[in-house]
Amino acid sequence: MTVPLDRHYMVELQVSAERISQLRRIVAAHLRHWSLDLHVRPVCRAAEELLTNVQRHVGDDNHCVVELRWSGRHLTVSVADNDSRMPRLLDGGGGGLSRVMALSDSWGTCRTPDGKVVWFTRYAETPCTTGLLPPTPFPGGRTFLSGPADEGGQVAGSSPAVESGPVAELV
Repeated sequence: MTVPLDRHYMVELQVSAERISQLRRIVAAHLRHWSLDLHVRPVCRAAEELLTNVQRHVGDDNHCVVELRWSGRHLTVSVADNDSRMPRLLDGGGGGLSRVMALSDSWGTCRTPDGKVVWFTRYAETPCTTGLLPPTPFPGGRTFLSGPADEGGQVAGSSPAVESGPVAELV
């Protein structure tokens, strides 16, 4: 499967508790669309922490920009707001940036002319998909087919050249 490099999503929103939960669902939908299902919970939780920090420290009326970018190898989530105060990692907090740090591979902050950006990244390589066809048996191996068998023990739809039998149970 070929994945287009540099997938990108950006949204500007006014921060509120309701908008944070809406954005969590939007981020989850984009990650699933990009076949990054294993990253949905940690990425959504970390993004929610960043947005909650904006709401708590900057205020409900603040507008911010949330951006997702996936290169095929790394997923970066950033939240930009118009407050120039830089966030701090507090000891023993258990939430906020401590949680973002625990859920990501890297994170950071950057001043901008309009305020700041707080971002985090996760290693998210292109997912491998398996084919829809069953694996080819190795030479000399038995092929086990399941399905209704006729009186001669032949599974419907199989050729007599293919050896069939019951599927072994692992104990």
